[in-house]
Amino acid sequence: MERQLKSPNSINMLQNVRRICAGLPEAEELVDGFGHSVFKVRGKSFVMMGEVDNGDANLSFKSDRENQEILTRQEGFYRTPYIGQHGWVSIKNPQQWDELGDLLQEAYLRAAPKRLVRLFMDEQESKG
Repeated sequence: MERQLKSPNSINMLQNVRRICAGLPEAEELVDGFGHSVFKVRGKSFVMMGEVDNGDANLSFKSDRENQEILTRQEGFYRTPYIGQHGWVSIKNPQQWDELGDLLQEAYLRAAPKRLVRLFMDEQESKG
């Protein structure tokens, strides 16, 4: 199911997330019952994206509690409501896609089974 985004911020964010996730083995995009774009690997969520009525775009990603604590000290990052106790981190209207790309890849590696982690790491190693 394709979801209609309203704001240019949200459309841009979804394009960036799709670009990053396209290089992750077996990553898939779904739209959940709340209308959020959810990226999963083997049924496990690692990135969620939503839009609120005022056009703000929110990006949430799987992390661990240690990294969550470090990230939430930085401007713009905050503990994700409802699932933050599991280490999830959110950012509103993200702009720094180089850093976020790394964080989204780390989120994928936390959710992916070991075989896919090895496959991804091998692909990264062969690139450079």
